[in-house]
Amino acid sequence: MKLREVIAALEHLAPLRLQDEWDNSGLQVGFPESEIDHVLVCLDVTEAIVDEAIAAKCNLIVSHHPLIFKALRQVSDATYQQRCVVKALAAGISIYSAHTSLDNAPGGVNHRIAALLGLQKLRWLSPRDGEDAGSGLVGELPASEPDAAFLARVQRTFGVECLQHSALDGRQVRRVALCGGAGAFLLHDAVCAGADCFISGEFHYHDYFENQGVLLAELGHYQSEQFTQDLLLEYLHKTCPGLTVRKTTLNTNPICYDQSAR
Repeated sequence: MKLREVIAALEHLAPLRLQDEWDNSGLQVGFPESEIDHVLVCLDVTEAIVDEAIAAKCNLIVSHHPLIFKALRQVSDATYQQRCVVKALAAGISIYSAHTSLDNAPGGVNHRIAALLGLQKLRWLSPRDGEDAGSGLVGELPASEPDAAFLARVQRTFGVECLQHSALDGRQVRRVALCGGAGAFLLHDAVCAGADCFISGEFHYHDYFENQGVLLAELGHYQSEQFTQDLLLEYLHKTCPGLTVRKTTLNTNPICYDQSAR
């Protein structure tokens, strides 16, 4: 397949018009007329990811997080972004990122999180006018769960080494708001939606003082979005059957958790 055909398939799922204005979803490296036959799916593009693509003879990397957020002032070896671009181009590897274009799309990142939690009656936490799209979701559990039991299930489901959360008060959790990645900007929307709990990858310190009674659960950025890789893998298998698609074997989470004191 031509790269432009793969891009067309990805942008059917995650149209670029849905990305946030600060974002840089889309083609990062490569040429639309390039021939693509092997694809590596990942969350982050690092030098190790490019090396993995080279070893697996992949000529396209599809990531969630963009490699390039800001314009490169040079293409050299000064930053890991520059080194990845140089290495990818030298190896004939294209890079495409579906970031907030996928976050904000129906069936995208947040819908995958909601499915893992078993949420029903989903609606956008911050909908976009005139479109079935938006930021974050709010839904309901099939039955209420005690707060401690619910957070324990969340921790198991997402493999969270250290789940940060606001104080437990013995509440029953039924209505849950969520946003993968850095979702603190939706806290007011979660409050207005009447959420018992708001789950995201990251919150700010002062959000824990200003949560207005909503239980906050902070998964970690990587942990909240890790299943995006499966979403992209499944989608490309379905829509581009002529491609060989594989998921990275690498954990690119740059944050480590010291459990030695336990």
